[in-house]
Amino acid sequence: MTIADIRATTVAMPLEAPLRHAGGAHWGRFVRTIVEVVDEQGRSGFGELGGGGASAEAAVRALLPYLKGHDPLQLEQLRWKIMNPTASLYNNRMQLHAAIEMACMDLAGKRLGIRACDLLGGAIREEIPFASYIFYRYAADGAGGETMPDEIVAHARQLKDAHGFTAHKLKAGHFTPDHDIEVFQALAAEFPGDQLRIDPNAVWSVEQAVRVGHAIENLNNDYFEDPTWGLEGMRRVREAVRIPTATNTVVVNFEQLAQSIRHTLVDVILLDTTFWGGLRQACKAGNVMETFQFSAAVHSSGELGIQLASMLHLGACLPNLTFAADAHYHHLTDDIIVGGKLAYRDGKIAVPKGPGLGIEVDRDKLAQYAEYFREVGGYAYDRDPGRPDWYGTVPEFRFADPRVKDVPER
Repeated sequence: MTIADIRATTVAMPLEAPLRHAGGAHWGRFVRTIVEVVDEQGRSGFGELGGGGASAEAAVRALLPYLKGHDPLQLEQLRWKIMNPTASLYNNRMQLHAAIEMACMDLAGKRLGIRACDLLGGAIREEIPFASYIFYRYAADGAGGETMPDEIVAHARQLKDAHGFTAHKLKAGHFTPDHDIEVFQALAAEFPGDQLRIDPNAVWSVEQAVRVGHAIENLNNDYFEDPTWGLEGMRRVREAVRIPTATNTVVVNFEQLAQSIRHTLVDVILLDTTFWGGLRQACKAGNVMETFQFSAAVHSSGELGIQLASMLHLGACLPNLTFAADAHYHHLTDDIIVGGKLAYRDGKIAVPKGPGLGIEVDRDKLAQYAEYFREVGGYAYDRDPGRPDWYGTVPEFRFADPRVKDVPER
């Protein structure tokens, strides 16, 4: 079994409504690059990474000369061929490697009749709990438009009723901190027995973050996710607020992880199967954290079913996965995998039973959403269609929607 070809296809997947976040917006769709690794017998394994277009596809295909004839089971060799530190100084290939590795694990698992999690040591759980991922949304086609506390609560109630979530995550930082506090408190009042978490994507100053943290300390918080930017900023917030802190932005490699652990800078690390450079690297980071008694969580970066499957396999083998995972998945209107979207049951998704990642790509759907990408194109994640002249700074004062009380910063 050796690699004979590598293919890349960009797709755009519609969202139920555009998602507003602190750094801009998802403009009504996710854009993803689907990576296919083909062996000499014509079998395919699939991976996925964020973004796309001609340059992303070319970057994926450019790895074929490195990897033609490579055994997909030789995953450590794969890492060094693509991600060796010297080359990465000039060409950061972490997410390219993540998608290729994902596809190789899928391909190798299919050949051997074992699951991706078996290549990581095996599963210790067969279902992964998820938190609802609640965004302020722009209105589109009769959906979305949530801005005020009652609207966000009603949206969260719909998600809970539909999927059974018992943990809820608010994507904050788009409006003023005071508005986010009001919304978060309304969610806590609506779901008194459920877990909560808030994530402003690190746009608050340390002082803003401490003020918000003090306002919500009495609630049933899982953790305080990326309330400010940087390891030193996170350290200062952690010292001032009695909520465990978490990050997926300032600890995304092993050098940062070592510093965070040595100096106890952040409590919980959210592991991403693309940001960390692959499923194996995310699992390895989780194992390091377990050694030092730190908890892990699974991060979402706007996945379709392929990456979601990798997240499920990661969650299956982490003993220190003590929190519900994140997923944007319920915001999608469709998926490119055979059988359609994976189903939530009581707020959980089952780890796939089939070999490899346990999913298969629907070729017709892949073609359909590749054509949709050609029609609509990409979008600028760090721009906002509702604020055409805006651009983000860190930290940033958030100006309010006309319906939102504009409270001066303190």
